[in-house]
Amino acid sequence: MVSKSAVAGSVGEGASSGVRGGGGFRPDIEGLRAVAIGLVLLYHAEVVELVPGGFVGVDVFFVISGFLITGLLIRELERSGRVSLGRFYARRAKRLLPATGVVLVVTAVLTWLSVSVVQWRVFGGDIVGAALYVVNWVLAGRSVDYLAEDVGVSPVQHFWSLAVEEQFYIVWPLLLVLVGWWVRRRTHARLRPVMAVAIGVVIVPSFVISLVWTASNPAVAFFVTPTRLWELGIGAFVAIGAPLWPRVPARVAWVLGWFGLVAVVVSAVVLTEQVAWPGYAALWPTVATALVIVAGFTSGRWGAASLLAWKPAVWVGGLSYSLYLWHWPLLVTATNLWGELGGKKGLLVAAASFVPAYLSYRLVENPLRFSKGLSGSNRLSLSLGGNFTLVGVVAGLVLVLAVPTSTTNPEQDQAAGAQALDGQEAQRDAGEGGADGGADGDATEAPPPGSVGSLADVEWFTPQPAEATASVPSAYDDDCQQNQESAEVVVCEYGDLESETVVVVVGDSKILQWQSAIEAIAEDEGWHVISMTKSACGFHAGMQVANGGPYTSCAEWNENVLAQILEIDPDAVLTSQRVTTALEDATNDETRSTQAMEDAITEQWSAVADADIPLIALLDNPSPGMQEYDAVYECVAENMDSLEECTFSRQEGYESSSAPLQQAAAERVSGVHIVDMTEHICPGETCVPVIGNILVYRQTSHLTDAYVRTLQRQLAEQLVPAVASANS
Repeated sequence: MVSKSAVAGSVGEGASSGVRGGGGFRPDIEGLRAVAIGLVLLYHAEVVELVPGGFVGVDVFFVISGFLITGLLIRELERSGRVSLGRFYARRAKRLLPATGVVLVVTAVLTWLSVSVVQWRVFGGDIVGAALYVVNWVLAGRSVDYLAEDVGVSPVQHFWSLAVEEQFYIVWPLLLVLVGWWVRRRTHARLRPVMAVAIGVVIVPSFVISLVWTASNPAVAFFVTPTRLWELGIGAFVAIGAPLWPRVPARVAWVLGWFGLVAVVVSAVVLTEQVAWPGYAALWPTVATALVIVAGFTSGRWGAASLLAWKPAVWVGGLSYSLYLWHWPLLVTATNLWGELGGKKGLLVAAASFVPAYLSYRLVENPLRFSKGLSGSNRLSLSLGGNFTLVGVVAGLVLVLAVPTSTTNPEQDQAAGAQALDGQEAQRDAGEGGADGGADGDATEAPPPGSVGSLADVEWFTPQPAEATASVPSAYDDDCQQNQESAEVVVCEYGDLESETVVVVVGDSKILQWQSAIEAIAEDEGWHVISMTKSACGFHAGMQVANGGPYTSCAEWNENVLAQILEIDPDAVLTSQRVTTALEDATNDETRSTQAMEDAITEQWSAVADADIPLIALLDNPSPGMQEYDAVYECVAENMDSLEECTFSRQEGYESSSAPLQQAAAERVSGVHIVDMTEHICPGETCVPVIGNILVYRQTSHLTDAYVRTLQRQLAEQLVPAVASANS
């Protein structure tokens, strides 16, 4: 699967004083770079009806970079028998890092101006990762982090491909130096054949890893270096064979060149985001690119190289690195400010990026790249690059440190929140008031529950919006939730491990969000609690959809976890879930329905009931729905003086949750006990973002751990009798 926001061309090398292939200027390669950046721009500008596979531009750039860098290094080895690593890295530093530093500073400013404060810390960290060229690993980790589901599109997400290249630039010269040393010690060894073998030893495993990871973990495979090295290696092989390619007959080269160029363009038109990438499908544009480069050695006047050498194409190719750096932050900023751009607005923003790209090319890149003072000193060039890297790091850290932090005591605030909730219930029982009061509050005296009026002091509630996503139970730190890739059942135990009363907690993050309260209840009641949860995977017998395809590991996990529950034979099973649809046909992604999920829940619960194991369903909490915001805490961050903007209908929240499905399934399975915490989460007809002095919601519809802890007594009032009746 390919995400638009994940794709950007890798254009870090070869646009300096002209692209050199076999040692001479290759304008056709500059033109090929123009094709690649053009495909990426169209794709990012959301002109997907023209180039749904425009992401192949990245792979074209990888091949070109592998060709250029390997050619440069191998010619130096042949000329002098050695590679000057200092000179190599100095050239990269003054070529790439100054422009990068400037763009990252501007990106940090644009991020500060255009996104909510709740995103600053994450995106500031991304900017630091981009400056250090490790952001591809940051993005890979986030792609499988369930707790990062609310994170928007990173303004430096396009740096993942540059990070791959920079890591390649570190490893590749060292490999070639090692090969050169080995060849010098053996008088009969020939450099290029030995080099080909050495590169093959690297890229063959890389291609195998790409196939395996793309099939098993595509979100990670897309970003990480091991799955991409083989693409750069294809370009390296072309560079090694440079002495052979001029011998290719002109007519053959003519056919290869046009075939390769057409194949690159067709791949962008035919391939879609649904293709698992990179994997074997990436052979299409990468091999096609290699054919174009090979043909350019000798294809003649009417070959594809003559078209690619067209002066406007060469000009765009020379600008491609700078253009690549600038276009994505501008597109992301425009989207943050104006919403989805669509093709026309996207093209306008992409076209506008030529202006800063050209200015930075003329005012930053070229003056430093061609500076005589820098050219004469590797140390000075490396120092310059290091300073610009430091500038990028500082820009990211400033954005991180700009996030406000709470100065209140979380434990005191949670206690105050619980006390306020008790007071609210007493008021309701006495008929003296509802949950829609409008008083202000502060950090020492909790305001009335459900207060949604103006706030004199933004620090009176906890957690602060920017810290909401970190308010999760300890189960996440303890790795108690299985990820989306594995079907193995992860078991965590708490409470009284010697107790005869055993309660199994099973499901997705919606049951795990209650862990702190359940654990406290278990300790008070002397229960032995066994937790078995999996990311985004409910306890049912159906097939969900995840990441655009069937969630097969969830189905396998459910089989495994049911077998373990039947073997344990607990006193009760406690479950909840978020997902509301399943596939009627497990092989067809278009057959999702709520009825299929209801049937799947019923089947799984029935299997538990048939084994005479009592089942307790903790109903899903109301799901927030706000058109302008992705999450409650983000709305709160943007509306501190008017929290009414962050309310939503209790009825609509109930209907958009999975609670109706759970209740419907409970009616079909004998003996299921319902635990409903809705009145404590949404006390009135309108759900409010803050109760007492506790922020209620974190990611999407999940509750903050801070608020869950205040509900221990209310949960115990329903859960303890349910477990007791199960044992009677």
